[in-house]
Amino acid sequence: MHERLVCKTMKTIFWVEDRYHWIDKFKPIFESASFEGIDIAEQTPVPLNKVLVHKFVESASQAINRSGNQPDIVILDADMNGDQNAGLCLSQLIAKKWPTVPVIFLSEHSGTGIEERVFEQGNSSDFIAKHQQNVEQVICWRIKALLRQKSLQTPHATTNSIDTLVSGALLIDLETWNVYWHKRRLMNPSNNLRPLAPTPRKILRLLVESSPRPVTTLQMEEKLESDKFNYACYRQHIKTLRHSFESISKEINHDSFLEYCKNGKGIVTFGEQGAYCWVK
Repeated sequence: MHERLVCKTMKTIFWVEDRYHWIDKFKPIFESASFEGIDIAEQTPVPLNKVLVHKFVESASQAINRSGNQPDIVILDADMNGDQNAGLCLSQLIAKKWPTVPVIFLSEHSGTGIEERVFEQGNSSDFIAKHQQNVEQVICWRIKALLRQKSLQTPHATTNSIDTLVSGALLIDLETWNVYWHKRRLMNPSNNLRPLAPTPRKILRLLVESSPRPVTTLQMEEKLESDKFNYACYRQHIKTLRHSFESISKEINHDSFLEYCKNGKGIVTFGEQGAYCWVK
């Protein structure tokens, strides 16, 4: 029986929270949590992470302005001392000082105007309600996902320790199934606030794994293990993928992905047998 041990990288969490009972509840968890997704053989009394807690907006603002080292993640209370604008102002300051750092808002309320304002006006990567079942695990899952996404989007980041599939500027995270094109995550082309649906992502992975060989409708049906899959479905999912890539091309002022496909690169239509192929 083998122990699963690994050398950890300490994460720094910058946390703004004015309620002592939440600090007492979450701080020990944040300090001891593993955000790298690897089991630890036994608990250690030494904190794995550094948690910087600020109970006042003023002290948090001063720390952000004078800090030379940015944290790995920021957690903000969405309703500091009853002031919903305080967290929003801090998030906007963070966007200027630490533009690549993910920001999570915590709130005692959800499905309210606070949540809407956080996403519309704030620099928010996520919003989590404190009063929910297993909230500690939920927060840690979200932090882990955001850190992983950040590592994949960081220029010149190494992916040796992350299970990925890479083809040119395309990168597929094989754990989360998130897809990145030129370090930007592919989203739903109809609503860029929503993730790309699972089936198009699966199809893209299968195309990349089969490249340079094309995959017919029948072959894709077998790979997806779906007896309801047909050429119309295949064509619609390919259209969704192409337009998702195209959205990123426009966002980064890159050459059109749709034109890229027409010129025999990217997601290419192959023959007349309802087949497609990924060409790097």
